[in-house]
Parts: sequence; C-alpha cells; structure tokens
Amino acid sequence: MNVLMVTRLFVMMFLQYAVWNAWFSVLSAALEGLGFSDLQTVSIYSLLPLACIISPFIGGQIADRYVNTEKFLGIAHLAGAVLMLLMSTQLMAAEPSFGRFYVAMFVYSLLYAPTLALTNSLTFIHLTNVERQFGLIRVGGTIGWIAAGVGITIWRRALGVYPGDCLQLAAVLSLLLGLFCFSLPKTPPKREGTKPWAFLEAIRLMQDKVFLMFILISFIVATQLQFYFILTAPFLISIGIAEADVGGVMTIGQVTEILAMVVFLPWLLPKYGVRKCLLIGIAAWLLRYAVFSVGEPTWLVVASLALHGFCYVFFFIVGMVYVNSVASEDIRGSAQALHTFVTLGLGLFLGSYLCGWVWDMFRDPATNIANYTYIFLIATILTLLCVVLFLLMFREPEKKRATT
Repeated sequence: MNVLMVTRLFVMMFLQYAVWNAWFSVLSAALEGLGFSDLQTVSIYSLLPLACIISPFIGGQIADRYVNTEKFLGIAHLAGAVLMLLMSTQLMAAEPSFGRFYVAMFVYSLLYAPTLALTNSLTFIHLTNVERQFGLIRVGGTIGWIAAGVGITIWRRALGVYPGDCLQLAAVLSLLLGLFCFSLPKTPPKREGTKPWAFLEAIRLMQDKVFLMFILISFIVATQLQFYFILTAPFLISIGIAEADVGGVMTIGQVTEILAMVVFLPWLLPKYGVRKCLLIGIAAWLLRYAVFSVGEPTWLVVASLALHGFCYVFFFIVGMVYVNSVASEDIRGSAQALHTFVTLGLGLFLGSYLCGWVWDMFRDPATNIANYTYIFLIATILTLLCVVLFLLMFREPEKKRATT
C-alpha cells in the first residue's frame, strides 16, 4: 500500500471513532444530572444498537450494489453533524424534552450505524494483507476515541461542564469527517457478475456451522458490553472521580487497545487463530467486571480500565477480520453489516435494557444511590456464563483467511 492511502484510511478511522466517543462515554452522566430517569437514559443508549439492527443492511446493500462507499459515508456524517447540533440545543433548553431528544437521537443513529460496518469494508477492500495490516489502520479509531475523551475533558476544563457540550464536540468532528470522506479512495459497488441482494448472500454465510456459532457467541457476549458503556461514567463518579475528568480517565482502555492492536494482534492472530484470540477478549471482560464489583481501592478500579483494550481488540476486531475472511469480495459490506447487526445491534440493544433493569433493581429508592457492587457482580456472573458457553460451543474454524 502507498503511504497516502494508509494515511487516508487511518484518518478516516480516527474521526469515525472520535465522533462516537465525543458523546458516548459521558452522555449518561449528563442525562442523569438533568433529571432523566434510568429508563430514559438506557432508552437513549439503546437507540444506536437499535439502529444497528435496522440500517446496516440497508447501508451495506447500497454500498455493495449502488453507490460508492466513500460518498455514502460523507453524506451520512454531514447529516449527522446537523443532528448533533440540534440535540445539543435541546439539552440546553430550560426544560429538556425527552421525547424530542429521543427522536433526534434515533434519526442520528440510523445515519451513523451503517458507517461502522462500511468503514471496515472500505478498508478491507484496499488492503493487501488483512491480518497484518488491518490492526495498524484500525488503531486510528482507537487513537480517535482517546482524542475525543481527552478532548471533552479539555473542553470542559476550559468552558465548564454544561448540557450538550459533548454533542457539540461530536458535531464538529462529524462535520470534519463528512467532508474528509469525499477524499477517500474511490470504492465503487460491485455490479457485474453478482447477485442483486448482497445482504441475503451475507445471511447465507450462517449456513456454515462454525460461522453460525461465531455469530451466536458474539451476540451473547455483546449483551454485556452496555454495562461498561452506560455505567462506567456514573460508577467512576460514585467512587470519587471528578465528572470533568471521567472522559479522560476512561481513555486508559484505549491506550492499551493501541498496544493490543499494534503489538499483540498481528502476532497472536496468525499464530493462535480466532478461537484463542476471542477467548482472550472474553476473559479480559470477565476480570474487569470482577474488579468493578469489588469497587475498591480506587487505583485498582482505574487500572482495570486497561483491560478494556484487550476486551475490544480480541473480541470485536478479531471478529471483523474473521468475517472478512469468510465473505466473498462482492458482499463484504453486507457481511460486516451482519456482524454489526448481531453485536452492536441486537446485542447492545437487549443489553441496554438488561443493564437498565439491573441498574434500577439495585438503586436505593430512598437515597437514589446505586449499589454498583451488586450491579457489576451480575455482569461478572453473566460474563462467566459466556466464557463457559464459548468454550463448549465454539470450535476453531478451518484456516480460510483472505490476503486481499
């Protein structure tokens, strides 16, 4: 690959995940401060997973058959910037409306969801050795996630914490990304010699028993991710971390994610395969929730955030590489959409409400204080069950890895 292409793909990933984390890690604490109920907060956080159920197949179908992927990405992110600004003004209203905010976030999520799969498929198309090169490109997204977390902390230190601040930062980043996407390598759809409905061909991949087991396990594990995304910010505040610092503190997981992606993944995945690498991710998940359930000392809880990097890389990134390896070139956008649908869609959507139910169950109605020891103990037990199911049900797939 030439340096210019690598740079463009890296910047795309940087901005893609910077947009997401500008609001995702800290919005729950902001909504709680505005008086939104636990159910309302969880409902808002369930919208991106819901959109990952509805729209990725549509986006994948369009990019695989009708419109250049880079153009689709540019339009989606420019429209997303407008919606982020609209939502920021709604939160700064004298009486924020849950209904209006909910609708705007849902429309935004429908636009953002397909871009998660399409940035992956676009990258895979332009790589010459996926297993060794994808991590080096995808680490741009991790750095972007860190930059957004640090960025919102700097923003708040300079301007103070106010409703909608994280959404304003997301709007700026989304605008930059939308414009940048039009400079990405041209990625036209595959029209010749292909069947018209790419998403149906992607679904047929599940006729393979190994791939079907991978999809089922991915779904089960993904249901537990919302305990981290929704609850970590208020949990950290409850043990003494300043609200303004939460975004920066939570980037510890992304620092180790860089290490896992650049150093460990290119070495471990070719050597040990999909099964063992996925197991590393799930085991790291289990250990992190176990530490959260203990809840002290504070330094240990903060240090355990480093495990998130291994959770994400060895579960999500390995999963993306595996999906690319079993999908033919003309359906890779839709195959990545299927993975997004199962994990970031169904898994996170159902996980949102499971998380909200547990959060509400262990909140003292008299003091309105949540018992995070019991909350994360539930997450620990559920993740342990996932480990057992994984060991019993998933077998190493035959080596069938694409290099183009």
